Amino acid sequence: MASRSRLETVVSVFVTVHPHELPGLLHAFTCFFFLLGAYFVVLPLRDEGAISLGLGSLPGLFMASLLLTLFAAPASTYIFSLPHLSKSKALMLIHRFFGASLVLFFVLYSGLSITSSSYFATDSLKWAFPQDATEEIDAPERKSIHSRGLEDLGWYYISLRISFYLWVSLMNLVTISATWARVIDLMNSESGSRLFGFVGAGATLGQLCGSLLAVAMARLGPFLLLFSALLMELAARFSVGIGQDEYHESQELSIRSVTCNQSMESHSETADKTPSFMKHKFSAMLEGLQLILASTYLLHVCCFLWLTAVVSSFFYFQKTTVVAAVVANALDRRRMFAQVNSFTAVFILIGQLSLTGQILTTAGVTTAICAAPVVAFANMTAIAIWPTWIVVAISETLRKVLNYVLTRPGKEVLFTVVTRDEKYKAKVCIDVLVQRLGDAAAAGIYKILQGSPNKGPSTVALCALPV
Repeated sequence: MASRSRLETVVSVFVTVHPHELPGLLHAFTCFFFLLGAYFVVLPLRDEGAISLGLGSLPGLFMASLLLTLFAAPASTYIFSLPHLSKSKALMLIHRFFGASLVLFFVLYSGLSITSSSYFATDSLKWAFPQDATEEIDAPERKSIHSRGLEDLGWYYISLRISFYLWVSLMNLVTISATWARVIDLMNSESGSRLFGFVGAGATLGQLCGSLLAVAMARLGPFLLLFSALLMELAARFSVGIGQDEYHESQELSIRSVTCNQSMESHSETADKTPSFMKHKFSAMLEGLQLILASTYLLHVCCFLWLTAVVSSFFYFQKTTVVAAVVANALDRRRMFAQVNSFTAVFILIGQLSLTGQILTTAGVTTAICAAPVVAFANMTAIAIWPTWIVVAISETLRKVLNYVLTRPGKEVLFTVVTRDEKYKAKVCIDVLVQRLGDAAAAGIYKILQGSPNKGPSTVALCALPV
């Protein structure tokens, strides 16, 4: 009791929290800390991998990510629809699944090291991430070794890098969306406005620690996958405690009991109707999409998030294009990505702990989410006029700070007023599928611009202004 009282005192310095909200709040904070830590540990590996495949491959990667999401979003909805599985266990299962997948990728990269060991003996840590095939290498011998290694790796090297990029992107979307769905289920609009900033601070602190670790251990390369998998397991363990609220647990058990009874009755009536059962499973997977189409409110939320995703993707293209032009070495690129992520996380953390709750409770959710388009318009205008690395870095920092301090918490508050099914099923589809649709739209525009005579950062920024 004494330790809990001390924790409540510490948390109360940043947010107004009631005693019954403390356990779930701290578990949510810690779960997001490990989730984002796991993601940002491997994010530089993902981004550098995309650059090494060539900037022209980015639109294709975004389109492939959309196709993967079309299967993943209904699958996530179906997991939360299982009557015999509590929401807490379903969330833990999702986290552990992606954690195990990171271990699998490490094994696959180990296979790549065996294939290429004779060509990268001069630096054992470059076996999974050889230098960009397009960068200039002064030593003829090194260039010969490098080109021969890439030729020998062939389809395995390329397919592994593509798969890793797509999977890490999907992991980030699904795990974060599913965790927010669980947090939202335990709060209403009033408590969400007070506490979502603190929950988001856990994610930002994880981003900061993960980015700093990525900077310090950049030379470890794919060995960071094992560390990331460990963080995902810790996130899975703490996710169970998010639902430790007596009222909601009893409500969940009651709902699950009724659902199980209905399921048993339905099973007794259709015991020998396997096709009908399979049809029910398929409809459960698509239930999230059905809920979205049936709600005008959710459709408006989709439109806002889609436009936000398009703008974010334009910023991503700007960042990768400029970094590829400025930094030639693969290791330096990974360090730069991690350093920018760390620098941004400091400002986000300060804003979430000191501003988010006050702005959401006083100015309201509408003001919070409407600030994002205004700042994005100003950022794109600046990049169109001064397409330099410094301007891109400043604009990216401003965009991310505003997004995580105001827009993201405000967006999550929007879901506190919808039904329980819409929180777990529709929200996951919106966060995952709509995000990827926005990415794909931006990728299509970027691909068209790549074929135009004027394809610099200024042109991309000007095309993003109407959005």
